[in-house]
Order: sequence, then structure tokens, then C-alpha cells
Amino acid sequence: MIDVVALGEVMLRFDPGEGRIRTARTFQVWEGGGEYNVVRGLRRCFGLRTAVVTALADNAVGRLVEDLILQGGVDTSLIRWVPDDGIGRTARNGLNFVERGFGVRGALGVSDRAHTAVSQLRKGDVDWDAVFSAGVRWFHTGGIFAGLSDTTVDVAGEAMAAARRHGVTVSYDPNYRPSLWAGRGGAERAREVDLRLARHADVVVGALGLAGTYPGQARIGAGEAADALAEVAGLLPEAKVLATTLRAVPSAGVNDWSSAAWSAETGFVTGPRMPGLQVLDRIGSGDAFAAGLIHGLLSETGLERALAYGTAHGALTMTTPGDVSMASLAEVEALIAGGSAHARR
Repeated sequence: MIDVVALGEVMLRFDPGEGRIRTARTFQVWEGGGEYNVVRGLRRCFGLRTAVVTALADNAVGRLVEDLILQGGVDTSLIRWVPDDGIGRTARNGLNFVERGFGVRGALGVSDRAHTAVSQLRKGDVDWDAVFSAGVRWFHTGGIFAGLSDTTVDVAGEAMAAARRHGVTVSYDPNYRPSLWAGRGGAERAREVDLRLARHADVVVGALGLAGTYPGQARIGAGEAADALAEVAGLLPEAKVLATTLRAVPSAGVNDWSSAAWSAETGFVTGPRMPGLQVLDRIGSGDAFAAGLIHGLLSETGLERALAYGTAHGALTMTTPGDVSMASLAEVEALIAGGSAHARR
């Protein structure tokens, strides 16, 4: 039985380490994807049984992605395999080249993901009633998957509505990516889609992405988070929890890291503050936050403790390379308890 299911694209991430994409001669390869990273963290750090719904072209690259997913312990039985035409004319697998950044040079992502197999998913391709009738407790998707194509918007809505029919808790992360919406309506279209889909969600992660008139309109600091979350709560009257990370970026290698959330029951609450956090690789930290938050909410720890799980898990994920978490639950709980970076022998 599966506890948590995610819907999203899983790409190969090509990482030049400390170098630059444009001058690299070697890359380390990881798997990653906004929605997938959440269930990967829930499986490997928090021990939940998870699965990903995605689509891959059935060739050696797709099978490499599958192998990486299997190494992460995520169930692959819901992957939809699309026949390979030899050169990717009709469907292909997504690639993501990512620089970690250093000092004044920020992280950089260059994705190669148009016309991928998963972007061509359509309503009716997945039997969602069969997926959610098998005891699934939580379903997660987000704006990255929804932004892949016009059809993926409909698939996300179909899946979220089916999950709600089956009494499954639904979470959504707007996770705005300008590159996905360029030439397709831009930020205004992304906001329209996010609001449409977030109305199906019980929990909205990255909720500050819905504040303002369009995604990314303004950087919202910790002192403005309460009012911004209240604004979003007015837009989503059925949402039970709104949560967000709070990040200031003095440099690529040093971030001020925290979180906040709102619920009708608790009002506005804040997570642990981690100023001057040393960062090796920030990519995937928001997804790790979502995983920790979901773990806490599923465990009924209370919203403040769930925020602490998310904040600590996100922080630890920034200390290792790649999109996905390498943290253990013991490390997360030690950090929440005020643990240090002293050597353990």
C-alpha cells in the first residue's frame, strides 16, 4: 500500500560540480523534479511508502531515470512508458543542467524539456480512481507539472479532483518557473492556472507564490509573511494549511532560512530561524521543506512541529549535492533539537 503519490516530471539532472555548464567536460548525473523530489524525501528520510505518476520514453535514458528512482525507493509501478521513436521526434525524456552557484554567482538552471513524454499526458490516460482506491493517504502535485503543457493542466485538475473524491489529502506547490510559461501567457497565465488548481488543495506549499497580482511580483520578507498569507487565505477559502519557506540570499553559499504557515485553527505560525545557513546546493530545498511538512501533518504533530520538520529537512538538503534529500530522520530531529555540526564518531 502506498502512503503518498506525486504527479510530475522526473528529469535527468546534469551537474558540473563547482564548474560552469558552458565550460564543463564532465557532469555528475542525478534524477530530480519538483513534485518527485517531495516523495523521494518522504521515502528516504521519513520512511513513508511513496510512488510517482509520470511518463518516460522507453529508451536507455528513460531506463536510467527509472533506475535512479528505484535507488531512491520510490515505487515505479505508476510510470507510463511511451514507445521510443529512435530520435525523440514524438516523445523524449527531460534533461536539466544545473549550476550550484558560488558567492555572488547565483544558481543557474538550463532545462531541455519540451515535448517530453510526460508533457503529453492527457485526461483519461491515468485511472485515478484505481490509484486512490488503494489506501493512498496524500497526493501532491504542483505548478511545474501543470506548466509543462496545456494538457498537463487538465491532468493535474483531474487527479486532484479524484483524490478529493476518495478522501485523500491534496497538496499543491505553485513553484513558478518563468521558462515554462514563456510564450504561453507568462506570469498571468501561470497565476490563473495556479489559482484554479490550488482550489482543489487542502495544503498549499509555497503559498507566497500566490500573493500579489502575478507570481514573482515581489520578494516578501519575514515581516510581511503574515499579511501575505492572509491575502492568499482569502483567495483559497477551502485551504486548510498555507505554508511557505522564507529565504534571504546574501550569497549563493549563505542563505537566511526560515518558514511560516497559516491555518484556520492556529492562525499565523513561524518555523525555526536559521540565519547564515551554509549552502552547498540549494536546488530541491523547497521540495525537501514540503516533504518534512507533509510528514509532520500526516503524523499529526501540529503545524508548528510540521514546520520545524520542513525547515530542518530543507536546510539539510542544502548541505548535499543534487536535487534529492540525503538526510536521515535522526539528523532532522537532531537539528530541530538544536544539534550542531560537530563530528560524530
